[in-house]
Amino acid sequence: MHRRAKGEHIGIRWKMFAILVLFIVFVAFFIWFFQVRMLNYFYQETKFRELENTSDAISGVLDDTDKLKDTVGEYAEDFFLDIWVFEIREDTALPIINVNASGSTMQPFLVRRFPALYDKAIENGGTYIAIVPMDHFKESLDLRILADNSGEPDSYPIYTAKVGTISTIYVSVYESGGKSYAVIQSADLTPVQTVAKTLRNQFLWIGIFLIFLALIMTAIMSKVITKPIVRMNAAAKELAKGHYGVEFHGKGYREISELAQTLNYASRELSKTDALQKELISNVSHDLRTPLTMIKGYSEVMRDIPGENNPENVQVIIDETERLSRLVNDMLDISRIQAGTRKPQYEAFSLTETVRSTMARYEKLTMQEGYRISFSADRDVSVYADRGMILQVVYNLINNAIHYTGEDKQVSVFQLVKGDTVRISVTDTGEGISEEEIPLIWDRYYKVDKVHKRAEIGTGLGLSIVKGVLELHGASYGVESTPGVGSTFWFELKILPDDRGDGGRDLTGEENDKRSDG
Repeated sequence: MHRRAKGEHIGIRWKMFAILVLFIVFVAFFIWFFQVRMLNYFYQETKFRELENTSDAISGVLDDTDKLKDTVGEYAEDFFLDIWVFEIREDTALPIINVNASGSTMQPFLVRRFPALYDKAIENGGTYIAIVPMDHFKESLDLRILADNSGEPDSYPIYTAKVGTISTIYVSVYESGGKSYAVIQSADLTPVQTVAKTLRNQFLWIGIFLIFLALIMTAIMSKVITKPIVRMNAAAKELAKGHYGVEFHGKGYREISELAQTLNYASRELSKTDALQKELISNVSHDLRTPLTMIKGYSEVMRDIPGENNPENVQVIIDETERLSRLVNDMLDISRIQAGTRKPQYEAFSLTETVRSTMARYEKLTMQEGYRISFSADRDVSVYADRGMILQVVYNLINNAIHYTGEDKQVSVFQLVKGDTVRISVTDTGEGISEEEIPLIWDRYYKVDKVHKRAEIGTGLGLSIVKGVLELHGASYGVESTPGVGSTFWFELKILPDDRGDGGRDLTGEENDKRSDG
């Protein structure tokens, strides 16, 4: 019993549905991860670059007080920063500019921590960055700091930090015009936390909506996409039952449409094969039964009736035995050709002499039956092919011509050289073949008139063998026929280089008659 492989019990529709759902869930998770979980990282990196760029811009105008004020004010307002610029004189830090664009409460902390921050910047090569959670420094920020240098006690303001806020501090040290400067920037990072929380809530509902939408969309898409495949699967099952009239439809998708066309072609070919098989069985059974019946009948007569054991009855048995042998051999030949087990054994030989030798086989038929079988060749040529196979081709074509020629019993064989090819043609004077039937005559057991005129000659497989042999050689072949006039079967082979040249001249009808008589 056939065991299904893992996963075969799942239909393509449900597989596609599951894949699409997983894809949408993955995309939603991917967006959530980078927009929510990585938001804080991206935001901090952006802030760090802003602080670095601002510090570089300020360092370029440290010697110009007016430009310095304008630059500090512009950057502070644009990026919502608190900026302090100090001139370092020995052990004293003299504030030059202080812009508090964000309204931060960081100033007391910076005043208190400035020496440590300055030292860290010097140790780090001139820059230092830190992230400061303000709840950690709540107590240190509740300080009374001198608002100016008056020293009066009543000028002490009180600064209070917001618990839970986060700020970043960027310290940079510069040398310009023989002086030392320190630029301190502070940026509040608190808004990013609120944004991230908002985004998380949004993505929760968006995710639920997307999954619900995905279920609906994937259900529709999987059904639409797999519908033609399901139909073709059902049609294929009918085809497997022998219903060759079934049609495959695959509209909407190029690949499925091409598959449908291929299956329709296969269905037509199977129908032809089935019909041919039935006809083959019918013909073979008839063609085998007839000679066997005659052999049995004549043998019983010769056994049971005195005086019937004569040469005539023996010849009938011999003739029917030969006919039976030809049929079996032809069946074996066509089977080997179609199976690919019969391969050409190439050799150089004279095609002209091969055809002439074939003609000798028909001398008895010409004398006894009144047939006129002629052969004309423009010159002797040689080819590189399987001599036995080509001999069989010529023999089968002549037999076919004898089988279907007219009442004048005339068959003509011609050899004509053109360039590097030689054409062998066999012409009869029979009823001819209609244009619709020409492509079918190469099929096994196909008969134009469906009746054996001379059953003792042919087996119904001759032209099929001709086709197979010539295709094995890569040779050209064909038939030209006029209803009521006759037919000409031909094939062409490459001639050997030594036999190439002008190709001889075409023979006139009168010259052909002379050659034939000779």
